[in-house]
Amino acid sequence: MELKITDLTKQFKEVAAVDGVSCTMTGGVYGLLGVNGAGKTTLMRMLCTLNTPTSGQITWDGQDIFSMAEAYRRILGYLPQEFGYYPDFTVEDYLLYIASIKGLRPVVAKRRTAELIRQVGLSKASGRKMKKLSGGMKRRAGIAQAMLNDPQILILDEPTAGLDPTERIRFRNLISELSEERIVLLSTHIVSDVEYIAKEILLMKDGRFVCRGTADEMIASMPEKVWSLTVPKKDVEAYLRRYKVSNVKAVPNGAELRILSAEPPAAARSDAGRGPAPAEIQSWQAMAGSVNRPVVAENGSVTTGAAVIRPQTAQLQETTLEDVFLYHFGERSGDGNGEV
Repeated sequence: MELKITDLTKQFKEVAAVDGVSCTMTGGVYGLLGVNGAGKTTLMRMLCTLNTPTSGQITWDGQDIFSMAEAYRRILGYLPQEFGYYPDFTVEDYLLYIASIKGLRPVVAKRRTAELIRQVGLSKASGRKMKKLSGGMKRRAGIAQAMLNDPQILILDEPTAGLDPTERIRFRNLISELSEERIVLLSTHIVSDVEYIAKEILLMKDGRFVCRGTADEMIASMPEKVWSLTVPKKDVEAYLRRYKVSNVKAVPNGAELRILSAEPPAAARSDAGRGPAPAEIQSWQAMAGSVNRPVVAENGSVTTGAAVIRPQTAQLQETTLEDVFLYHFGERSGDGNGEV
């Protein structure tokens, strides 16, 4: 059981949606992680033979999947971001209808439909019309239709989009269960969807894999450290401009920032335009030697002639997979489109 991608590229006019990616997948869950527009859906559509590559190859156990044609599609299950259904069909009718399209014999279709309705937790809703289902129930029905032919390759494109946290947990557990004896490729832009169930995570940006490995391997490979620092409210924007900040938590009279930086965060002032400030300040002691002569007040605050900055010490934090995601995809406030 081996699905192999070799130097795969998909070009749309001047844009390479997928740009020379390669990987090999065997049994288990693989997480395809990236922001919207990273190329995830285009890659998945090629894996489902819905799009043909501009160059490169995809093979299943050594055979080209486009040459295999129908033989490949018989071992494939696919849940797109949006899947079609007749709104007045019940869940059971919908699955039986899809089974007939997939060519399952009636006896097999009825058996698989009953099994999957139980497996995805829709037994009580099997007679309910599709249009009456919640978003989570519809996604579960979508997974059931993808599993009707008992595929060896299961491809799920953003299966948790729009679901609440409880439904996302249910989905993760279901996907982990379904990964036994098959390859499951799950695309998402939500880190928690793949952090604990994927045997390997593929981080995709601008059509390329920029990082790959287990969650622990990706965390260990992070070139920057993570720091926690509490700053006055008026200085928050200055830190957002200077650093990649993964979280801002409001606290009385200020904010607690989670900052990615190779070195402890230097001071950043909201009044930087009013006078010279040190380019790199490694400690608050260094601050006292700045070109603005400091005055130390009784409460320990430092006045530089333009602003009062209360001393804080950056605390080193444990790196998470979300920090790795931000390192590759995040921008400082004011960079690019201003998203952080």
